[in-house]
Amino acid sequence: MTAAATLKNLIQSPEIVVMPGVFDPFSARLAERAGFSALQCSGAAISGVHFGRPDYSLISMEDMVACTARIVRSVHVPVMADGDNGFGNAVNTHYTVRAFEEAGAAGVNLEDQVTPKRCGHLDGKHILDVDEAAIKIRAAAEARADPDFVINARTDALAVEGIPGVIRRGNAYLAAGATMVFVEGVTSRDEIRAAVAGIEGPVAVNVIEGGKSPHHLTFRELQDLGVARVSLPGALLMSALGGMRNALERIQADGGTADLDDLFLPFREAHDLIGMREIESLERRYLA
Repeated sequence: MTAAATLKNLIQSPEIVVMPGVFDPFSARLAERAGFSALQCSGAAISGVHFGRPDYSLISMEDMVACTARIVRSVHVPVMADGDNGFGNAVNTHYTVRAFEEAGAAGVNLEDQVTPKRCGHLDGKHILDVDEAAIKIRAAAEARADPDFVINARTDALAVEGIPGVIRRGNAYLAAGATMVFVEGVTSRDEIRAAVAGIEGPVAVNVIEGGKSPHHLTFRELQDLGVARVSLPGALLMSALGGMRNALERIQADGGTADLDDLFLPFREAHDLIGMREIESLERRYLA
């Protein structure tokens, strides 16, 4: 079974699929080892970690594809890419899907914001006309070589058009060939319930700690509300940043690193995580 088919089956199964937002091979392998069955590339995290830029359409499609390919190669579970708004019009979107599929991704997020797009949990968003957005989804669906490649059509309409706009757009995107509709920026159980009831296909949400998400909801509660997929685009990045800040403050205060074992992944485990055991095995085979 292909990675795309595996991801599609996970989305269509009765149990919610939880996808941590990853941004490099280390975060991806940690998530895989923790037992998660699929991963979501976090565009905001990739933009910040790899390029030191905010999530504001500053990173090219080729840059995002290259980062995604490295993540895909590092794990065995399906990886969904972040295609922003297709990096342009419907023609750009067509080539964006081809590029991510060729890089090994199992699916891609595509949103209906205008350029420059911004984080879905920030104010000031602007969205495309529904017909233009649906044409971009059609271009994406027709571009994929594998019919199971997941087109995750994200709509930012909630903050602009409310639930009626979300439902209208979600169904238009499904009719255009989307696999799933990602409703960005939900703030309550009632909004989730209404979106799931009105959209005639799988519904995804995300949880951003500190954003607009009702992050007090458990995955089980989201599943009971009918959500097919939840992504966690910020959890790994924010925990990593918090851990690094904590370590640096303690190093400054202590004048050394002797008492930081509680913060560190063991030296050997860190090297094993990135594949040093395989190198050592090849050395014994070829260089003995």
